[in-house]
Amino acid sequence: MSLNFFKKLKSLIPRRISGFSYFGKWLILGIIIGILSGFAATLLYYAVELSEKFFLGYLLGMNIPHTISDGGLLSYSVGRIYLIPLVVIAGAFISSLLVYKFAPEAEGDSKAIEAYHQKQGKIRWRVAPIKFIASALVIGSGGSAGREGPSSQISAGLGAMVADILKLNSEDRRKMVAIGIGAGIGTIFKSPIAGALIAAEILYKRDFEPDVIYPAIVASATGYSIFGIFYGFTPIFGYYLAPFNPIRLPMYAVLGLVAGFMAILYPKTFYYINDKFSKMRINKYFKPAIGAMITGLIALLFPEIMASGYGWVQMLMEQKFDALPTFGIPVLIIIFAIPFIKILATSMTVGSGGSGGLFAPGIFTGAFIGADVGIIFHFLFPLQVPTIAPFVIVGMLAFYGATAKIPVSVILMVVEMTGGLQLLPAEMIAVSISYLVSGNYTIYKAQVPTRKNSPAHAGEYNVPILTNLKVTDIENFKNISIHPDADVKEAKALMTQNSVSSIAVSNQGHFLGAIYMYDIYQLNDGTVRTFMKTGVPSIKPNASLEEAWEIMNTNKSTWVPVVLNGAFLGIITMTDILDVYKTKLKTLGISGDNSQ
Repeated sequence: MSLNFFKKLKSLIPRRISGFSYFGKWLILGIIIGILSGFAATLLYYAVELSEKFFLGYLLGMNIPHTISDGGLLSYSVGRIYLIPLVVIAGAFISSLLVYKFAPEAEGDSKAIEAYHQKQGKIRWRVAPIKFIASALVIGSGGSAGREGPSSQISAGLGAMVADILKLNSEDRRKMVAIGIGAGIGTIFKSPIAGALIAAEILYKRDFEPDVIYPAIVASATGYSIFGIFYGFTPIFGYYLAPFNPIRLPMYAVLGLVAGFMAILYPKTFYYINDKFSKMRINKYFKPAIGAMITGLIALLFPEIMASGYGWVQMLMEQKFDALPTFGIPVLIIIFAIPFIKILATSMTVGSGGSGGLFAPGIFTGAFIGADVGIIFHFLFPLQVPTIAPFVIVGMLAFYGATAKIPVSVILMVVEMTGGLQLLPAEMIAVSISYLVSGNYTIYKAQVPTRKNSPAHAGEYNVPILTNLKVTDIENFKNISIHPDADVKEAKALMTQNSVSSIAVSNQGHFLGAIYMYDIYQLNDGTVRTFMKTGVPSIKPNASLEEAWEIMNTNKSTWVPVVLNGAFLGIITMTDILDVYKTKLKTLGISGDNSQ
């Protein structure tokens, strides 16, 4: 899409964020992000496949298992196993050269969340292509990472890019980033409903961003449709159609307990290793290679930890344990050890600075946790637990729901992953317990507890100070108004001069109402009186600035008239309120840098 397309599109986006205009605006923006996310996820998926064919297939002679949606070939073989560490190192080192040279913020997996909270949604344009190439190299060469995280960060970067082109304000730019996060995950994971909710949920540990849900639904559905055209619409792990057995509910509760404790171990291990690498006094270009070397050595005995590993999860669901490479180690020991090994390998791959996602490793680890618990219950109660497949599914989502603090999203993800509703009760119980047990531990360090803790909503929660400030604390009211008998051309010129979309109407010092640009922007004839709106809310001089702020928010305006006994005293603007507010913060010894 060319810049001219976006410039033309900008003129079509409604400026009034109210009623149908709001939904019309975000419908258009949601479709744009969805289209970009859909093609970006498709290209990323294809790039990872090419990278795997070169590094794993051509260099190692390795065949890895695949999910049902990727063909369902559940076999493993390797020709040159001794080269695994070298291949993993090569992918990580080339990736680090790209990342640290051109876009250091492409490192890791939570930069988009950080951009939302701390950087007003600003992401440099170069991040998306660098993240794209770097992630394909790391994942394709066998690093323990996934595609979903990079897909979300790439889509978030594209959302920020569109916001820059359309010159959206910081609030809308943040929304574009959040929508991109959800659309990126929902598209590449074939879970558009969950992706839409992830956009609102993943930003916080225990809160939602409700304003992004509607456009995220549009974006995620659009992206999923595009991705499905190329890679099909079959759920990643196929259709699980076995009937639900309520007798197993207590067992799922136990699984939730285990997943919750493991959801504490994952971020603690990851950030411990990440901290150790950050303190290493060596060139930053070599740190991902060191982490990759350790990952490669681990993969000599546990090749299951390489790349996203979804094929191995499929193997678990179908209980093809004989296909697991054991190297003489009892298969049960392998299955019970892998959750811990995968956490270590992922921490080495991504925690060292490698480019890749934490979503897939979380799903993989949770699947093996579920398998472990399922195997135990199978031996104890073989009639009630004839297969471990439901435990694998519930485990992967209970673990990641707690680890990423997205319990509601993963509950819906069950439906989209399995094509059925049977496991919803199991997942609801398991993820509720795992989320409770895991407490405040999260794999995404950029998350904040609630909206109140985010700089994005600082203005909403600083109202107590505004209640103590009065309209009279603003020393000079702006005397901007127009006579009712003036021509509409004069009104439009006055609005343009003062950069406002409406203006007060007064006559001989009396306030009459206001005239709005959207009523007259196509007109060249007529008087202000003809198009003037009466009953416009006003504020008294002794009112608080909180009241003035609320009137502006309600009317979607940047100013409010100050009126006393019908006499028009002038207007105060949002900028006036912010100036007084920041001055008050300085007198209290508080920085006003994050004020809105």
